[in-house]
Amino acid sequence: MPERRTVALVTLGCARNEVDSEELAGRLEADGWELVEDAEAADVAVVNTCGFVEAAKKDSVDALLEANDLKGHGRTQAVVAVGCMAERYGKDLAEALPEADGVLGFDDYADISDRLQTILNGGIHASHTPRDRRKLLPISPAERQDAGAEVALPGHAPVDLPDGLAPASGPRAPLRRRLGTNPVASVKLASGCDRRCSFCAIPSFRGSFISRRPSDVLGETRWLAEQGVKEVMLVSENNTSYGKDLGDIRLLETLLPELAAVEGIERVRVSYLQPAEMRPGLIDVLTGTDKVVPYFDLSFQHSAPAVLRSMRRFGDTDRFLDLLSTIRDKAPQAGVRSNFIVGFPGESEADLAELERFLTGARLDAIGVFGYSDEEGTEAATYEHKLDEDVVAERLARVSRLAEELVSQRADERVGEAVHVLVESIDDEDGAVGRGEHQAPETDGQVLLTSSEGLSVGRIVEAKVIGTQGVDLVAEPLGCSEEAGR
Repeated sequence: MPERRTVALVTLGCARNEVDSEELAGRLEADGWELVEDAEAADVAVVNTCGFVEAAKKDSVDALLEANDLKGHGRTQAVVAVGCMAERYGKDLAEALPEADGVLGFDDYADISDRLQTILNGGIHASHTPRDRRKLLPISPAERQDAGAEVALPGHAPVDLPDGLAPASGPRAPLRRRLGTNPVASVKLASGCDRRCSFCAIPSFRGSFISRRPSDVLGETRWLAEQGVKEVMLVSENNTSYGKDLGDIRLLETLLPELAAVEGIERVRVSYLQPAEMRPGLIDVLTGTDKVVPYFDLSFQHSAPAVLRSMRRFGDTDRFLDLLSTIRDKAPQAGVRSNFIVGFPGESEADLAELERFLTGARLDAIGVFGYSDEEGTEAATYEHKLDEDVVAERLARVSRLAEELVSQRADERVGEAVHVLVESIDDEDGAVGRGEHQAPETDGQVLLTSSEGLSVGRIVEAKVIGTQGVDLVAEPLGCSEEAGR
């Protein structure tokens, strides 16, 4: 009888990392590893790190150190780093953090079982050597699909797998194993990014933009529906570019109704949209397709023209407000969220006031505000006219206060509205908690239902908003939707 091998995956960062972890879980389970929830119960703890901003990097290092502390006190024998931080820093991370028994890059994912077994046996696998992943695919998007088969693309495992590789759930299953029971799951639509925002290092370690084929996205969504998932959220670095390397920049408009028609799926949500790439047809599909929620995760970042140009981005306050007006003319209850950077090099008081003008007029449901800091390898890190740290901190506090006030006001505007709430948890302490169509998981607040009678996790209930708690809504259930829970 083969020796029992256990592994736990600890995931940090964004929803894209969550998809990658579930692919790793699928690969490991297919090769006989037993997946456990707690790192202390695992032979190997695999930490899927985030390498986006300093706070995320610190969280990743802390998670690795916490897992390392388990060695010698329980079952855990090895701690391995994967994910964006491991891909971005490789050998440097291994040298700075000797507590990690291995630092594996994206190229190691296809052989993750062998890599972990080597490390568990006391062997040494050479730490990943970072490289600019933008150079791994052709410059022309049209030439990337064939070349993409030779490049590691986490989260892009095909649905039709060779015999012996597919998980036990069946040959139609993707190479993926769910790590939770939440009724919402993310689906990778694409990887990488062709934009060259001056503050962002993501393309250097995630690579150039490459779409998954629609058949794979559909197949994975059907599989998730079979697992009890009710809402799928499409994720990538830039969903508005989907299909450009497949010869059809409007492919998302075609794919969304097909995903919404998958039996068992009650909601389709699209994350991360670029304002400069929004098309009238895409807005029409997002606001007018049954089961596709009118939700707009728009990457504005700022609204002052001078700052946006320094960021290598486009637009201005009035254009952005016009875009929001177009959306709300078609779907008055549409949810809109965005992130913003304050204290960017050269940002003036007038620029900050322009951002505040936009925020005040935009009526956003959720706002993330970040203070600028240099990211190595980015163009902005070389800019002159950097603001003092105390100035950045003051502006961050100022805009954060405004943002908190504005999202609370926007929540107040929803009092009296009818919302359709996907129930995500029910317990004695918090009662029934879920999300409306305008709320994405973890980032946009939630709906607190005044009663849990007759409800269950995964059902959709119609409710009337009767109050707010900051960005959260308090709602009274009116009854379960006819479609819910199928």
